[in-house]
Amino acid sequence: MNILSNGLAMIAAAATLTTASVSPAAAQDSWPGGPLEVVMHTKPGGTSDIFIRTLIKSLEPAIGQEVIVVNAPGGGGANQMSRISAAKPDGLTLGVNTLTHFTGMQTNLKGTFAPEDFSWIASVQEDPILFFLRDDSPYQSFAEVIAAAKENPESLNIGGFGPVGSMQHLGMSILENATGTKFNWIGYPSTPDILAALLGGHIDIGVSNLGPTAEYFDSGRIRGLGVLAAERLEGKPDLPTFAEQGIDADSSWIQVRGVFDPADMPMVLQQQVADAFHEAMRAQTYQDYARSTGVTDSWMGPEEYSAFVTNISDVAVKQLKAAGVIE
Repeated sequence: MNILSNGLAMIAAAATLTTASVSPAAAQDSWPGGPLEVVMHTKPGGTSDIFIRTLIKSLEPAIGQEVIVVNAPGGGGANQMSRISAAKPDGLTLGVNTLTHFTGMQTNLKGTFAPEDFSWIASVQEDPILFFLRDDSPYQSFAEVIAAAKENPESLNIGGFGPVGSMQHLGMSILENATGTKFNWIGYPSTPDILAALLGGHIDIGVSNLGPTAEYFDSGRIRGLGVLAAERLEGKPDLPTFAEQGIDADSSWIQVRGVFDPADMPMVLQQQVADAFHEAMRAQTYQDYARSTGVTDSWMGPEEYSAFVTNISDVAVKQLKAAGVIE
């Protein structure tokens, strides 16, 4: 059974439900007067940042007020989570989370933040990670990368978002365990930084999601090595999965994005926020973006997403132990 099977089953079940739509008037009555701030844990230009800036185009008319994106990178999510935890639970300050939040609360943020410090309102996306290299790289396949890594362990630098123990680092660790290799991890604060480092020759391989890398693939500046997923990405069907390349790696370790707020947010308001986000996701502009970048919509509301967070936190501990990050 895949290590995330329970959590992903919950997503699939939630996706079959018809989410309740919220009218602009109802949403506006639910929230105090805006503007609404959405605080990001990344710099502008990363996958999650592109996601929220695309979604607010349909979210603003749905709730009848302005939405402002605030970028607060740093500390592996600590800066963003500090702002969220200090905010009033009134729906005017929200955060977007990724799996890195749950790994971080078991590593660099352990003892500072815990899942119970927040209200987990809604899931919005599943987004597999992919590995890529410069077009002029001497490696033509992942098999060649494996051979080089076995010949000279830790000689190849892989760059991705976050420190050791982050979601993308654990994706690398999963491939290491599946292939008997050892790479050298270099963490960056945003996807643009990863791409700059790769193109500048500072790292050999990059890790990201498809969204912010698509134009680099289209221009021929980077080539894909594989996607850590059960199926190929709809937005890049020519990139094979690692399983298709004979790598027995856990393909269920995928990025999940959601919306969270301070603890003790009233459940009625949580549901209204979840409904508004999910309704905004139905807009054609958002759907066009989502399909082109290979992400899958996720529809969990407060109860389902809170249960998912409990499950994924346990999974994070297992993966972190397998990677040797924690004991």
